[in-house]
Amino acid sequence: MRRVVITGIGVYSCIGKNRHEALDSLYKGKSGVGIDPVRKEMGFRSPLTGLLTPPDLRSSLDRKHRNTLPEEGAYAFAATSEALEMAKIDLDFLEKNSVGILYGNDSTADAVVSSMDIIRSKRDTAMVGSGSIFKSMNSTVTMNLSVIFRLKGINMTVSAACASGSHAIGMGMLLIANGYQDVIVCGGAQEVNPCAVGSFDGISAFSVREDEPTRASRPFDKARDGLIPSGGAATVILETPESAARRGAPILGEILGYGFSSNGEHISNPNVEGLQTSLEMAIRQSGLARKDIAYINAHATSTQIGDAMEAQAIDAAFGSLKPYVASTKALTGHEMWMAGASEIVYSLLMLHNDFIAPNINFETPDEYSAKLNIPTQRIDTEFDTFLSNSFGFGGTNSTLIIKKV
Repeated sequence: MRRVVITGIGVYSCIGKNRHEALDSLYKGKSGVGIDPVRKEMGFRSPLTGLLTPPDLRSSLDRKHRNTLPEEGAYAFAATSEALEMAKIDLDFLEKNSVGILYGNDSTADAVVSSMDIIRSKRDTAMVGSGSIFKSMNSTVTMNLSVIFRLKGINMTVSAACASGSHAIGMGMLLIANGYQDVIVCGGAQEVNPCAVGSFDGISAFSVREDEPTRASRPFDKARDGLIPSGGAATVILETPESAARRGAPILGEILGYGFSSNGEHISNPNVEGLQTSLEMAIRQSGLARKDIAYINAHATSTQIGDAMEAQAIDAAFGSLKPYVASTKALTGHEMWMAGASEIVYSLLMLHNDFIAPNINFETPDEYSAKLNIPTQRIDTEFDTFLSNSFGFGGTNSTLIIKKV
């Protein structure tokens, strides 16, 4: 099994349109959550969301490429461009080498709805336009980015609900470790429009604390009343240390463990056993002692059941060791298909800048979160290893462990 390292990261999110802005927000504990008045007009129960606008790509991409790129694809292009630059990968390298792409995505709702609106209105399918099909397919991000960046390796979308981005990184690690690829672009993307989350609102999944938008996302807090939808995109470049050395690329961390499981029960409610299985597998694969893991970036989305189950799983796996446990979703809201990738980026930013971002809005623990070491203020500390959890509808679970090199 070959070693797998991370050499580049990029992000486009509600807390920063690049890694430098995101770092500043993490350090200051600055929330990106706000109100979308359009959702109220549409009849949404909750108008809360992560606030961001798509990047203007007119100077970066020609019209042909922009015509097939949906909202989440634009975010992914921006994040991937940043990550490739950090990893010292240029178009010449991409042309001459087999570089793959594995990206998490589980919806392209706005593109589908927009197409059907045109068809119903014009009663003519030709009016939809030639780019519509490429925007509306679930594999839109990987198909577009593989063409834009001329990628010639593995080309696949990982669709696993809110664990999509994490599984994409884990699967990328396995392919490189087993010799199938030397370099893979991995990540996750999530559209941030009402069409993507209307059904979530319909089942009362969202917080309605609209009088205090930045205090609405409350992972692990006893008074949490639902998640805040958010999104954007995050990219990490995976490769072998030897490949990185040939370009003089920075090595930000090494992926030591990837764990996964399926709960095998309820379609939306997790259970402790499934979550703990994912945690235990990642720890076992990493070869680390549990005491070596200093920080856990929790999946915790600010829902009653989900946060309680995860708190119990973490306590069962770590017990008296009490590593720091915090959810960056307190700042970002739930970035959904993107979250498993963005939280790796956020954790690496903290790791390389010697701090742990606060789990803001955590005021009163419940019986389960009371057993965890959850910081409500920024912790200025050096650490070299973190664990990141990502769990999704259908009972899909993913855990990654990364160590600073």
